[in-house]
Amino acid sequence: MALTDMTLEELQAYRADVAEPADFDAFWADTLAEARAIPMLVTVEPVDTPFKLIDVYDVTFPGFGGDPIKAWLTLPHGAEEPLPAVVQYIGYGGGRDLPGVEQQWATAGYAHFHMDTRGQGAGWSPGDTTDRHGSDPSNGFITSGLGSRDTYYYRRLFVDAVRAVEAARSLPQIDASRVAVQGGSQGGALTLAVAGMVPDLVAAMPDVPFLCNFRRAVDVCDSNPYKLVTGYLSVHRDKWDQVFETLSYFDCVNFAKRATAPSLFSIALMDKICPPSTCFSAYHVYGGEKELEIYPYNDHEGGAQAQRMLQIRWLNELLGL
Repeated sequence: MALTDMTLEELQAYRADVAEPADFDAFWADTLAEARAIPMLVTVEPVDTPFKLIDVYDVTFPGFGGDPIKAWLTLPHGAEEPLPAVVQYIGYGGGRDLPGVEQQWATAGYAHFHMDTRGQGAGWSPGDTTDRHGSDPSNGFITSGLGSRDTYYYRRLFVDAVRAVEAARSLPQIDASRVAVQGGSQGGALTLAVAGMVPDLVAAMPDVPFLCNFRRAVDVCDSNPYKLVTGYLSVHRDKWDQVFETLSYFDCVNFAKRATAPSLFSIALMDKICPPSTCFSAYHVYGGEKELEIYPYNDHEGGAQAQRMLQIRWLNELLGL
């Protein structure tokens, strides 16, 4: 394993020229207004687990198109007062896994709202949420519905992610004024997208974020999922301009510009899946206060549990806990 992109000095100086559609804000305002026209009806059912120090609930809330989206709500056992919350998003191919698997935020005193990812959950951890919408021919989630911004898979998933925050805030167990978002890779992309669309979060914690600076990622990355876009374009030889136009509405660099919440990023310099220059593209333009933890000798796993420990301490300090 070796450096896969630029040197650290080059990364610190790098500023990306990322395409931004003129109607970017209007597109997302209309998309969210359509989603919010559907009432936020949330069901919460207790789950029996062998864990004594946490309580776990199976949550269902309406996402894009009113589709039912699953989540786990995990709380410190016996918690009675509304708690600060972390809404967590999952990496590419994974699902919410089994109830109680993710315990660290809850055992640190937070409500943990772990959103499932529609249509995923067969790659490395199981999921329970289907994607009811068809698409044009694709070779993976990153190319599903790529023919149009309206049908692209990530339009649905970004809406689900925003609605997850709104669902969490509707619950009596959660202090709606103290909600943070966190995730790695695809989850890091969702963290940035939500931070750019939800103005009153207390914090955003994106790790090795995916879906940043699409054009560079596709040009320099030889690993999936970005390689799937390369494969798609190698078959659809006449569609590259339309493809990158669609992707510009979902480039998380454009969401990062609009974010205002304090943030803690992490980037790994030997990352072969999300090249560090693409992650730095979002970090450099992030609109709120920002801190960065760099892992010089790590691949896409980044800081892993070391980063989670840092996040808990950082958020505790930010919230005065």
